[in-house]
Amino acid sequence: MIDLSQQVALITGGTRGIGRATCEMLAQAGADIAFSYFQDHAAAEETAAAVKNHGRKVYFQAADMRNQEHCNDFFEKSIQSLGDIDIVVGNAGIWRRAPIDEMTVTEWREVLEVNLHSMFFLSQLATRHFKHRKAGKMVLVSSTAGVRGEPYHAHYAASKGAIVSLTRSLAGELSYYNINVNCVAPGWVETDMTRDVFADKTRRQIIEQSIPLRRIAAPRDIAGVILFLVSPLSRHIQGEIIHVNGGSLIR
Repeated sequence: MIDLSQQVALITGGTRGIGRATCEMLAQAGADIAFSYFQDHAAAEETAAAVKNHGRKVYFQAADMRNQEHCNDFFEKSIQSLGDIDIVVGNAGIWRRAPIDEMTVTEWREVLEVNLHSMFFLSQLATRHFKHRKAGKMVLVSSTAGVRGEPYHAHYAASKGAIVSLTRSLAGELSYYNINVNCVAPGWVETDMTRDVFADKTRRQIIEQSIPLRRIAAPRDIAGVILFLVSPLSRHIQGEIIHVNGGSLIR
């Protein structure tokens, strides 16, 4: 039912977890894919191969998305390679543990720059492109931590909370131009980023028991919601924060 044929989707952080699943799922729906990655070229090749297996075109580029010049270059070269962009998914991010009384300014800045500054650069580029076309879909990836906070990860929670506010601000600002801006806020997800946490069987069990659905999300659980939000089915959804956490927030 969802058909993204003849559309181009740009996704940041496309080599693992949610980003990779999103690249694959949007390609399966018919979109050509441009994605960025930070360092792992082998993983980027794997994502690209998965996109091509669905018969879609792909462009990928190593880029540090907290660097405005890198972000600009990736965006421009994606257009040169695949054509006008219809969909932008801001997914690149990091998760670091640091008690607030021990957190250094360097640690604080790193998380804010990767998680939030990159979203500013990306959403600004997307806005300029979409305004000219009077159409576009933008999805920013936040986190449950951005809504309820997260002990020992205050910098992460602050960055993700800011993405929630950024989403709502952009939605109000860009509605006139037929640009949809929404946000997905995942809870616990099985990704490379959380592998060490889930390796502790006791801790994993505690986490599972804290989720009403009693399971940890797979990356495709999040990518499926992103697919819906970038599809025509969501054309009247604007400025929403879609929580994908198995019911954690009702606890």
